[in-house]
Amino acid sequence: MATSYAAPPSEAAYINPMTELILIRHGETDWNRELRFQGQVDVPLNAVGHEQARRLAQRLAGERVHQLYASDLLRTQQTAQPLSEQLQLPGVPDPALREQAFGHVDGMRVDDIKAQHPDAWNQWTRFDADWAFEGGAESTRSFHARVMDAVRRMVAAHPGETLLLVTHGGVLDMIYRTVRALDLHGPRQSDIPNAGLNRVRFDGDAMDIVSWADVQHLADLPPQPVYDQSRLASTKPKR
Repeated sequence: MATSYAAPPSEAAYINPMTELILIRHGETDWNRELRFQGQVDVPLNAVGHEQARRLAQRLAGERVHQLYASDLLRTQQTAQPLSEQLQLPGVPDPALREQAFGHVDGMRVDDIKAQHPDAWNQWTRFDADWAFEGGAESTRSFHARVMDAVRRMVAAHPGETLLLVTHGGVLDMIYRTVRALDLHGPRQSDIPNAGLNRVRFDGDAMDIVSWADVQHLADLPPQPVYDQSRLASTKPKR
């Protein structure tokens, strides 16, 4: 009688099993509503943000998640707390998941930056990846390197597992651009809602977006504030 034979998985399958990232932007803050550059200032969630985080935890109930990482800033830690409780998974704070540092405009409203630092604002709306505000800010290129180094470190440490990352809009923009092979120059090209659900799959060096900006769990909450970089780039003053 003939004996069937199944070839063993390739060596590469053992070395680079698929890892999935569930990516979350923190819940809403009052500064989101005021269109402030939050950067690395420690800002708490507002009441809507806490409700977003609660609903997000309910949405992910039953998910098999192996590790929870979160930026060490307050708004991300508060968003991660209900998730940690729901999934019975302690969160690991990681400063590499912090928002981009904006130097001397951290904490300022858009209108105030325009009024007090018009030259810097005009430079910002060019969305040049190698330019940075004064005062210890990060350029988009250096920020991107920090973010992707952290992501690749986490993926390498958890082959074949599912990771939950609670972080910031700018961080998710860097990941989105990398997966889509988009230039670092230019405005943001993806929607990144507060407490939205995003999934990215890593299979060796290959990256793929499974889903993005899923907000079904937030459907009946107030509309979110929108900071539209594409509009800023198209309407900035000519010099």
